[in-house]
Order: sequence, then structure tokens, then C-alpha cells
Amino acid sequence: MKIKLNYQVAIKASLLAGVVLLTGCVSIPASIKGTTQTPVENLSAVREAPELYIGQEGRFGGKVISVLNSNNQTRLEIAVMPLSKYDAAPRLNTPSVGRIYAYIGRFLEPSDFNGRYITVVGTITGIELGKIDLVSYQYVKIAVSGFQRWNQMQSVVLPPSGWGYGSPWYPNYPNSPYYWNWGPWGYPVGEAEIRTYLTE
Repeated sequence: MKIKLNYQVAIKASLLAGVVLLTGCVSIPASIKGTTQTPVENLSAVREAPELYIGQEGRFGGKVISVLNSNNQTRLEIAVMPLSKYDAAPRLNTPSVGRIYAYIGRFLEPSDFNGRYITVVGTITGIELGKIDLVSYQYVKIAVSGFQRWNQMQSVVLPPSGWGYGSPWYPNYPNSPYYWNWGPWGYPVGEAEIRTYLTE
């Protein structure tokens, strides 16, 4: 998504977003770290040979498709996506690699989870037959020990210009990761881009 905006406002917004990203997305939340150093994250491998992974700890994340409450537990149907290596959040705009049933041992309000992004960690317990529309599907089952529900946020990404120098903070370091290209009036040239990301 691209927009035209007041660049003085955009600069302040980008600086603030950068601080949030640097401080808020540097580690995996405690709720989904799990008990093993490397929980299983390859859903395709589990679906191909589930008997090899039953009893192991798995960590999967994606978008919640449905929520089903019963007397003692809640079942989340999750369209699984690849996870970020930094914080184990689902990587937005990546295709689903399959679906799982994640069982949580308490009631969850469906409206708080339907359509939201989530990462779960827990014990892989096997395969459960279900359906996607009219098509039979084998869901990997996981008994959840922890989960993280993610919030969608947006940040402003300023465009580059044709000028190699001119940053008021880094005028002589065009290769600096903090360097911005600036137009002849001290502001970037072109349209700013809005990027969406997930955070705690």
C-alpha cells in the first residue's frame, strides 16, 4: 500500500516505529519458548510421517480459521504459516503450509481469536481427520502448553531519492543502515509505503 503524506509527520512516525521494532521484536516471547531448545516447526515433515513426531514438542503459528469450544477445552483450527526466526511470529504474506488442530485446556472467547494471528507450542499428539469445505483433510493435532496472540501494526517506510548525500544526521555515510536518501528540500522524494507487521 502506498500513500502520499506530510513527510515531517512520516519521519517522526518512522523513527518511533523503528524504536518499537528494535526493542519489541528481538526475542521469542516466554509463552511460546517451550521446554526444548528447538521445537519442531516443519509441519510438512510431521504430516508426512506423524508417527515419528508424536510426543515431541512442536511450535506452529498462523491465522485462526475457526474456534470450537467443548466442555473442557477449545479447539483452534489454524492455517499454518512459516515463522519468523526472531520472535516466532507468523510471517505475513506467506502461503499456508497446511492446517493444525490446536487443543487448549480451557474456554476461549471465539471473537477474541477468529481471524487473528497466533503461535502455539505444545506436544504433537497425532493426526485427526476433518474437512476443509467438502474435502477430507488430515490435521496434525497439538496439545497446547502456551500460546501468543499477535497484534497487527503498521509503520511508514520512506522512499529513497536520487540524492546520495544530504541526510542531516549521516551526511557522509551513504552505506550506514540508518542512512536515508533525501531530496533537494531535505525530505524524501516519492510516495511513502505502509508496511504491516505483527507484534506482542
